[in-house]
Amino acid sequence: MRFFLALVCGAIYPLGFAPFELWPLTLLSVLGLVWLMDKADGSHSWVLWCFAFGKFAVGVSWVYVSMNVYAGTPPVVAVPLVVLFVIILSFFYWPAGWAYGRWSIANESTLLNVAFFAALFIGTEWLLTWLFTGFPWLFVGHAMLGTPLHGMLSIVGVLGTGLVAVAIVGLIFLSAKRRARAFAWAAVAVVLVSWLVGQKSWVTEVSKHTVALVQANMDQDRKWLPEEGLPNLRRHLDLSNPHWDAELIVWPEAAITMFDATDALDFIDIEGKKTSTSVVVGIPKVERFPDGEYEVENTALGLGTADGRFSKHHLVPFGEYVPLAGILRGLIEFFDLPMSLTVAGDRDQTNLKLALGGKIVEAAMAICYEVAYGESMRRRAQTAGLLISISNDTWFGASIGPLQHMQIAQTRSAENGRWLVRATNNGITAIVDHTGTITAELPRFEAGALRGEFAVMRGRTAYNRFGDWPFLLTLAVVFGLTFKRSLKS
Repeated sequence: MRFFLALVCGAIYPLGFAPFELWPLTLLSVLGLVWLMDKADGSHSWVLWCFAFGKFAVGVSWVYVSMNVYAGTPPVVAVPLVVLFVIILSFFYWPAGWAYGRWSIANESTLLNVAFFAALFIGTEWLLTWLFTGFPWLFVGHAMLGTPLHGMLSIVGVLGTGLVAVAIVGLIFLSAKRRARAFAWAAVAVVLVSWLVGQKSWVTEVSKHTVALVQANMDQDRKWLPEEGLPNLRRHLDLSNPHWDAELIVWPEAAITMFDATDALDFIDIEGKKTSTSVVVGIPKVERFPDGEYEVENTALGLGTADGRFSKHHLVPFGEYVPLAGILRGLIEFFDLPMSLTVAGDRDQTNLKLALGGKIVEAAMAICYEVAYGESMRRRAQTAGLLISISNDTWFGASIGPLQHMQIAQTRSAENGRWLVRATNNGITAIVDHTGTITAELPRFEAGALRGEFAVMRGRTAYNRFGDWPFLLTLAVVFGLTFKRSLKS
């Protein structure tokens, strides 16, 4: 029953995220988990694993769409693969459960116990930002957009905000368990202080500019067929033609599907210079070798009055690259899975440069999935006046995945105090202000160009300056106090 309840709590957890945004349910599910962990009696690891299984089984169920609908994997194969993916992700939480059972004080509902749990739970989220390339998805802090804790994103980022949220849940648990109103009032105080501190504005507006974001709504099944290269290009040009008077035009990830598109790029570059328009296009960069082999980089290229190229650094596991490919090659051939030739761009790259209003403005790029990596985006945003995200979520159809992706992109704006313009193939194409609020968006699954305004911002948020170091320092203090108490007991 304990494991079943943990599974149910985990299944409720994703309802606090887009598109549902019932954030109290996420906190309620974590409250249920805290209660179960308090009564686990040696089964802490499996209680937390069951919670994580429920969380990912519901929250990332959209992976099935890409496998079944677009990769053509039959359900009898796709379902076990998704289950295996969820099982592996859930084991990220297993060590946290073991550590809680090992170093918390059994049968004692203490403030340090709940702080230790919060540190372990959100500490696991931090591991998911880098360990084995990571999968930074469905973090508690992502669900805090639009809540009283929203302003904390600009101070301590997604991880720090999640830690505050789970700490509040812990105080509520202590209030109920020990029937002590002081903990309830402490929870209210933390919420109030977080809200008040979050009202501070860290950035100021420098200038406003016009943008056109192209959403071509290309059919994923036909997009990469050789004969579709020119029609794809024409579709993007046709949607862009009414907007050459905009200061910035952005095409989505891999908008150009031709590996040799020199003439097309020259045309766009000349047209952009003629109209004083900065153009950013998604295009694969191909490097061919004398032995006939070649490598592909997923890139964003600046044309017209824009300059520079950005290559995607965080690749999608099993989508754009295969981990341990040398070891798994025989297994991959057995399952007839395609080997990807995509290679990662460098960790540190120069931002794109846009000519806006007679000034050069740096734009921090994120291509698709890598917008989920807060620390990477923070580094690039330090000298940028704008964030640009290009994506292709067509792989996930009408599932909840693209909506979660958009929510994550919004948190990057809130963390760094920068507007974000986001162009996608079929949605969600949107303009997001420096607080993480969507100001304009196109309907999904419709071709069009979103015309709107964005602002270039000056100044740096606390999170943009200090990153996750305050969060990591807090974890170190909590772990240190817990181990010190364990030695005395």
